Amino acid sequence: MRAASLPAFGVFGITLAWCAWANEPALTVTTGGNTVSYAPAALLALPSAATLNIPNDVAYKRDMTFHAVPVGAVLPGVRADETIRFVTRDGFVASLPAAALLATGDGAVAYLAIESTDAPWPPLKAGDAATAGPFYVVWLRPERGAIVPEQWPYQVVRIEAVAPLVKRFPMLAPAATLSARSPVRHGFDVYIKNCSVCHTLNLGGDSTVGPDLNVPYNPTEYMRPDALRRLIRDPQSLRKWPAARMPAFGVKVVSDRDLTDLVAYLQHMADRKAPSPAK
Repeated sequence: MRAASLPAFGVFGITLAWCAWANEPALTVTTGGNTVSYAPAALLALPSAATLNIPNDVAYKRDMTFHAVPVGAVLPGVRADETIRFVTRDGFVASLPAAALLATGDGAVAYLAIESTDAPWPPLKAGDAATAGPFYVVWLRPERGAIVPEQWPYQVVRIEAVAPLVKRFPMLAPAATLSARSPVRHGFDVYIKNCSVCHTLNLGGDSTVGPDLNVPYNPTEYMRPDALRRLIRDPQSLRKWPAARMPAFGVKVVSDRDLTDLVAYLQHMADRKAPSPAK
């Protein structure tokens, strides 16, 4: 592993900086076969660092101000057709298209918010000291890029350039014989964007925060369609459980059409089940 390139200092300055950064959480970024480790102070020293005001922030559910750098600043040489995987401290894994992360201009723009040790962010919830830091992907103008809450990974510890999810886990794909306009194909896209960050399906995927959605049983095999839709819309309205982690997916995030096609995808995959692992 090599260190990130930093501004030149005198020997004394380097020593002081290293002592300070050594106590900070590091962000590991792997692109093009190279791995770089970034300390928060090093990122905040980049020329592209900025102060952002994020209205109705996804993690904190209120307006927030962050110090951040464009996500592209830590993705040198990444192509727009690649996929970027964000691994978080709690096992949530989001795979986002590099094209969206590298975009600039007047559309949706991705930034990496950085929590400094001398100005920690507030806790995410009362009674728990955990914050959204040390690194958090936030967006300016997310509505212009159809960015959903699952594409705001926080508590990020590792970023990696990887092949698209379906290339790494072909067992997720619906039947190749389906029409390109099939609702199932659209439902698959909805699954990748909103569900794959926490679940596997057919034992394929990066995250195991939630249960597999096809092995041993697909939810369409043991839930009525109306109950499944209600579970997705508002999990706590169906089975209230204080420790539950599944968020509600309102119509602004998953439209009625999206939800119908997602259920169609799940029903389709129930007939394309991977073998259960041997006990």
